[in-house]
Amino acid sequence: MQRAKILVVDDEQEIADLITLHLEKEFYNVTTFYDSNQALRAIQSQDFDLLILDIMMPQLNGYELATEVRKTQHMPIIFVSAKTSDFDKVHGLAVGADDYMTKPFTPIELMARVNAQLRRFTTFNTPKSAHTTLQYGGLTISSLERSVTLFDEPVDLTRKEFDILYLLASHPKKVFSTENIFEEVWKEDYFDSANTVMVHIRTLRKKLKETKKNQYIKTVWGVGYTFND
Repeated sequence: MQRAKILVVDDEQEIADLITLHLEKEFYNVTTFYDSNQALRAIQSQDFDLLILDIMMPQLNGYELATEVRKTQHMPIIFVSAKTSDFDKVHGLAVGADDYMTKPFTPIELMARVNAQLRRFTTFNTPKSAHTTLQYGGLTISSLERSVTLFDEPVDLTRKEFDILYLLASHPKKVFSTENIFEEVWKEDYFDSANTVMVHIRTLRKKLKETKKNQYIKTVWGVGYTFND
């Protein structure tokens, strides 16, 4: 099963490193930033499963960063802040946070809240009817665990890479245009996004160790892509 990817953002390095340490002890894949602008750029270019945010930060504060994130992302957001008033908590939830913890915190409570948010997010975003395991030769794709193995070796995919692979593999021989793929996976209207899809396909092929003679994802020139079972 793929490890959940968590982003921690706090300009207090000691606090950010402490949160990161506890998360990594639970085997989460953690990325840490002490600068909110750098964190926003990472969110715009990478997939994360959960975001842990401080509020009082220079440049973009936590409220502003959460507001920007909510324009395009649905991952759980947990505020961890020294601000303890009811107004701050209500405002944090109003701008899109799913939970609010006050400093100081205990590692046990932090892990419980992280696990609860990830469990809820996974449950609500994976329809039970869609829980399927697909197998093609040495490739196994589990929609329930959102995991991929190639000849029993785990393949570490981003969320978008997994969604593209599952879309194609669950409809073998069907040809999807880049527009089809973008609208199905990104859930947005297609607008000059062919390069975005192509870059993800290229990275996906590398991770699947494809060669010209051994391809799971086949290019149909001038049309799009199909899964070659």
